[in-house]
Amino acid sequence: MNNTLENRLLAEKITWRRLDAGLEVFVLPKPGYNKKYATFATRFGSVDSRFVVEGEGEELEVPDGVAHFLEHKLFEEEGGSVSDRFARLGASSNAFTNFTNTAYLFSTTENFTECLEILLDFVQEPYFTEESVEKEKGIIEQEIRMYEDNPQWRVFFNLLEALYQQHPVQKDIAGTVDSIRRIDKDVLYKCYRTFYHPSNMAVFVVGDVEPERILGQVESNIGRRNYRPLGEIRRIYPSEPPTLAREYISQELVVSQPIFNMGYKDLDVGYEGERQFRRELLTELVLDAVLGSSSRLYNELYEEGLIDDEFDAGHVAEKDYGHTVIGGETRDPERLYRRLREGIERAKREGISEEMFEHHRRKITGGFLKSFNSLEFVANNFLAYHFRGINFFNYLDVLNSLTPEEANHRLRSHFGDDNCARSVILPKTGTQNSKLKTRE
Repeated sequence: MNNTLENRLLAEKITWRRLDAGLEVFVLPKPGYNKKYATFATRFGSVDSRFVVEGEGEELEVPDGVAHFLEHKLFEEEGGSVSDRFARLGASSNAFTNFTNTAYLFSTTENFTECLEILLDFVQEPYFTEESVEKEKGIIEQEIRMYEDNPQWRVFFNLLEALYQQHPVQKDIAGTVDSIRRIDKDVLYKCYRTFYHPSNMAVFVVGDVEPERILGQVESNIGRRNYRPLGEIRRIYPSEPPTLAREYISQELVVSQPIFNMGYKDLDVGYEGERQFRRELLTELVLDAVLGSSSRLYNELYEEGLIDDEFDAGHVAEKDYGHTVIGGETRDPERLYRRLREGIERAKREGISEEMFEHHRRKITGGFLKSFNSLEFVANNFLAYHFRGINFFNYLDVLNSLTPEEANHRLRSHFGDDNCARSVILPKTGTQNSKLKTRE
């Protein structure tokens, strides 16, 4: 039986079906679009290293980096690389792993039915051998070492290490050289059988397609595999204290000028669904009002030469953690930090007026509507929010229900002194390896 999700303002309607094995399939027709896009995603990310499957009773803890390792390995099959099969059909394929999800995807203008079958098949047909796993460790080790020297990557993960004492969000998505060396074929298969069950996954297809045809193809592919029911997966995360791990971390790397990140640890966590969605959208609206390109503070910092066009601010909201990150390149990280704190305190005193609130709400609305022209944006965001129990089609309804009073409360409660940390990458001054400096 099909269901629909409709948004009249967007003039979009999704047809979806929950299959017997638990997989949810979403199809968004976009008549007239030449390109078609599909993604097959699982709710399994880098933070999911401890878990219990209902009915089995045993708590498992696996090395950091397994989700990313699995992403690499699934593209490898006995006859070669899956990417080559997509390429021969004129399709572009890819995958990504983040903190909470792993997604496999492709886009194409031709041979869509054949490409969708390849996507469904290779994600459900793992091929691991001890030899291929050992070979992959060397490839991922090189990737880890490459990111160790990436200043944008390091400034962000150093900030997470400052914000969090216990939660695994502070750990690199790919793991460490030591942790991936402890991954073997058995670990991969155990995690695969747990997190790649259809009941923990979803498919999203968007483009000039016929929903019934897509739903039928996916149902046929999943149905012939005879999946057994999987119990509920209980993810186990350590208790994260409200206090910071550190207030400041700096590191020297080869950069032309310093890179600065300032972060605020969210203390209002522990829930999901629409309440979490409101918290996220409130924070994004506050950030746009206080630090967006049209804001007073942004223009002051730009005129003082402390920031450039790449300066940015964003918020992450999950059930068990959340944080705001602000930053970019700067000639003077210490002065930028002081000016940001002064500007945020001034905004807290003056508040966000109703006129300013409406201006930034309209701005965010326009950006959201424009983004809906991107097939990738729609598919990837819809599934990411779906795994968090949120209907992405409700974005504008939730945004329009926010009030200036809520925004000012969020501004004054979230952007405090005790939950603020910073991370700086400084230009390397010597020839020796850089050393991480910390200050409690």
